[in-house]
Amino acid sequence: MLLRPEISQKDEGRERLNAASFSAEDYFALAMGLLLGLTLWKFGNPVVLDSVVSAPNSLAEAWSETWPPRWAFWLMIPLALSGCGLRLRNQIWWPETRWLWVLPCVWFAWQLVAGVFTVDAWLTRMTLMQFGGCMACYFLGAWFLGTRRRFHLVLAIALAAFAICLVRAVSQKLFEFPEDQRTLLEGQRTGWTNFPPSLIAQFKASGTIIATNGVDMVNPVVLLKYAKGRVHGTLVYPNALAGAVLLLLPVSLALAFDRTRQFRPATRLAAISLTMFLGFGALFWTGSKSGWLIGVLLICVWLLRLNWSARLKWSLIAVVVAGGTFLFAVRFQKYFVTGATSVSARFDYWHAAVQNTVNHPWLGSGPGTFQRPYAQLKAPGSEMARLAHNDYLEQFSDSGVIGGLSYCAWIILLLGRLGRHLWRTADPIEFAVFVGLLGWFVQGVSEFSLFVPALAWLAFTFAGSLLQFQFRSTTSESPASVAVR
Repeated sequence: MLLRPEISQKDEGRERLNAASFSAEDYFALAMGLLLGLTLWKFGNPVVLDSVVSAPNSLAEAWSETWPPRWAFWLMIPLALSGCGLRLRNQIWWPETRWLWVLPCVWFAWQLVAGVFTVDAWLTRMTLMQFGGCMACYFLGAWFLGTRRRFHLVLAIALAAFAICLVRAVSQKLFEFPEDQRTLLEGQRTGWTNFPPSLIAQFKASGTIIATNGVDMVNPVVLLKYAKGRVHGTLVYPNALAGAVLLLLPVSLALAFDRTRQFRPATRLAAISLTMFLGFGALFWTGSKSGWLIGVLLICVWLLRLNWSARLKWSLIAVVVAGGTFLFAVRFQKYFVTGATSVSARFDYWHAAVQNTVNHPWLGSGPGTFQRPYAQLKAPGSEMARLAHNDYLEQFSDSGVIGGLSYCAWIILLLGRLGRHLWRTADPIEFAVFVGLLGWFVQGVSEFSLFVPALAWLAFTFAGSLLQFQFRSTTSESPASVAVR
């Protein structure tokens, strides 16, 4: 059975002739772009924190604060249903390599099975909705975003939201954090007489103010946060912002360099400089160790693809690795001197994830429930954690060996397939999107981005879209339909 539509030269010509008009699929792409942009702006918390994210009580709060992750699901459901309805009017397309649609379906089906036997129904319900959103984005991206016009439309909206996120991060570093710190210390010095009682009560409820020997003081943890100055933009915490930078900065830079060639030199230089300042500045100020090292890796991948002599490329790679390592050592010297606490904490999380997999090899403890077994398995002096800080190990811990293997196999095959194709393509934008995906999935070894709608939904949309680009590229070489292998 043929599962991929035939794309002829006549069809391509018709698409070019209709470039000035918007079809139903184009409007769907616009709606999907708006949802993904909103997600990056407002749904930057992991789904397991839904119960502690308050709904906004006013328009001002709705504008400035994040929204509960569950709201994203109610926005995704009608979009996904309308997309399926549109797609059923035509022949449904599946990735050329059958395992690229079989494996995600097996993975999600097993999540549903593991969810039946979960140790925490609420956490699993939220996680399954998140994973369902990932699946919807993956296939909707493949079905609707395979033309450059639609993909660039979604990309433009996503990058606009990304710019808002970066500007917020820079503002936090330069203005918000220093001002908040000064305000709190001034309030402490004056006995909080300059704050209304309602705000003081709110600070006490959130832990910003604590009572020490009967005196209300600023929580030292809060002051330490301001002293470090690690920014997070519109996302849950600094490492999540680093994930967004790894995912979206490569394509931002590619657009800045490639699409400004016709600009005046001063204008082009300003656009490139602003992009680099916001992106690299935000990554630097997140203080993310893994983000820094992965960024160096992505620069090396990009250099390898350049059409330069091998000697020059390897010389530049050596300089980048040496320089990046030196700056990393200088930047985080204090962190390693004090014991690299986050690294040791992650090893404790991972050990518990492995142990829970051994204890429950078939179904795990249930999707999204790592915190439940970890509370029993963690070392006595370790802090509590809600997620394993490793998307791949968490799949094994939460849903057993089948869930873990199917997810890992899907991602490895996906990156391998896209990498082999896009390494040869001449389009720098598509390759930049792949580089961002590579960095994001690698960061999953030490983070929990799979559980954050703002990051995971965007990444899987890009992945599905690149598969469609690959399909169109291969079928343009051979007009005949190709059966699924």
